[in-house]
Amino acid sequence: MDLLTQIIWLFVLAVPIACISWTVTHEEIFREPREWCVKHSKNDRTLLSRKVFYLFTCEYCFSHYVTIACLFFTDYKLLLNDWRGYILAGFSLVFVANVYMSLLALLRQAIKKEKVEIEKIEIETDNEKLST
Repeated sequence: MDLLTQIIWLFVLAVPIACISWTVTHEEIFREPREWCVKHSKNDRTLLSRKVFYLFTCEYCFSHYVTIACLFFTDYKLLLNDWRGYILAGFSLVFVANVYMSLLALLRQAIKKEKVEIEKIEIETDNEKLST
């Protein structure tokens, strides 16, 4: 695979990794299992058990495991065609996926802020209408 194709694969494969990692660690559909994992990650007696449950609550941690699965299914290697290519691809995919998730978090925060500001303006407008 030539370098341009490898780079394209890097940025494309990072999308589903980011999507899966974000969905499992943040979205409402996985809220109950995530809360259960949070409880166990804080209260279990053994360090290993706490760390295993923690990985389902941290998008950065979880993205490593999603990346490993992605590498297994796609056989993607970056720059080198041996085991070192897997290592480079793995850390590169985690990095790009986490950049995507950071951008998504910033976008969601901006949208939420805008909604709050709109609600505040609507309330002020309603109050002005009532007072006149």
